[in-house]
Amino acid sequence: MLTISSSNGEAFCDGHTRRGFLRIGSLGLAGAMLPHLLQAEAQNGGKARPHKALINIFLAGGPPHQDMFDLKMDAPSEIRGEFKPIATNVDGIEICELFPQLAKMMDKFSVIRSMVGAHGGHDAIQCLTGRTPRGPQPPGGWPSIGSVVSKLQGQVHPSVPPFLGLSPKCGHDEWGDPGKPGFLGPSHAAFEPFRGAGKDDMVLDGISLERLQDRKALLGSFDRFRRDIDSSGAMEGMDAFTEQAFGVLTSSRLADAFDLSKEDPKTVERYGKGTEKLTADGPWKRLDQFLMARRLIEAGARCVTLGFSRWDWHGGNFKRAREDFPLLDQGVSALMQDLVDRGMDKDVTVIVWGEFGRTPKINPQGGRDHWPKVSCALVGGGGMNNGQVIGATTRDGGEAAERPVEFQEVFSTLYHNLGIDARRTTIDDLTGRPRYLIENQFAPLPELVG
Repeated sequence: MLTISSSNGEAFCDGHTRRGFLRIGSLGLAGAMLPHLLQAEAQNGGKARPHKALINIFLAGGPPHQDMFDLKMDAPSEIRGEFKPIATNVDGIEICELFPQLAKMMDKFSVIRSMVGAHGGHDAIQCLTGRTPRGPQPPGGWPSIGSVVSKLQGQVHPSVPPFLGLSPKCGHDEWGDPGKPGFLGPSHAAFEPFRGAGKDDMVLDGISLERLQDRKALLGSFDRFRRDIDSSGAMEGMDAFTEQAFGVLTSSRLADAFDLSKEDPKTVERYGKGTEKLTADGPWKRLDQFLMARRLIEAGARCVTLGFSRWDWHGGNFKRAREDFPLLDQGVSALMQDLVDRGMDKDVTVIVWGEFGRTPKINPQGGRDHWPKVSCALVGGGGMNNGQVIGATTRDGGEAAERPVEFQEVFSTLYHNLGIDARRTTIDDLTGRPRYLIENQFAPLPELVG
């Protein structure tokens, strides 16, 4: 739907209100979402080319590491749980029996069993920025990796935002957060088709291209007026962002990436559908979002974040695991196989993780509670040295026993895979102070990229 809105809501004779006329979809003049989301840079003549990219899969609530990729069969029964390990296609690596598809392709992944430094809050901040919210914050806050990539590398294709978030609006909103732009500002925020009306704004509905151009001219006249009275400089660059917004609206490229009817039915079947029903106050269990992520990367996205299910299992841990582990197994394995089949696995990094781990001891409700001391991550693709385990935990899975890995070390690795030297690259914050993407001491994991 395309409309342009004003503030008084008075109706024209054709039944459209002034509020409706002065609005383009959900893009208001004062904070036009889509123009702000897109970069001013046009790259490679507007043509897509092979590019480095990231798919960041967030398991909201904190998944049970010792029931997934770090089973403790020698621990007492109140710790080791109900599941047994199975061998993978890499000698010496075992994972939970409910991940048979991942086990068959573990050479394409690596398991980090010793993630440390979680702050313990129910949000995605450390999995999106590498930074803890309890540390020093620059004015505006730290930007997420998707926003940084948007700023530094811009668009691959003029009609596709470089940064997209596929999570829905969640009851606990932090679990649907795709990653905030922080001090980089709204022009580098994620395009969020499922958290608002963004998906409706990708196509023209009931308006001709000629009429759209008329409205574009009207919008431009308002912007020029606002620029004349704007002493803060906030309007600088708006023309470029608006051009990109209209580029999305007049191209089917982004809308086509979301249209799974254009995909090979056998590929769609391999991924599965899952369910759009939200999991309590957390994300949904959509398997087709893994396929959407791959299609968006092909279309030109550089970073796609998504949330899968709700993992805050204080009760019924093993019942929930029997429901969710097989779905996660199907979605992630289908994604990686798809990337391999298309020759994209060297360029696209996939990471699967949550905000912290779970307690070693099973509680009286059959669940595991919050445990920020240690957690795990599954990484794959990216041209890395995969097929290995990094780190180890104690006998009860409660602490890192070998090779503790910090979140910022992982982010240094992710940036490296994207072609960015995070320890040397800086971006100016709102005060003009240059900020490093991560703290200088955190190098990319040599086990993966050395």
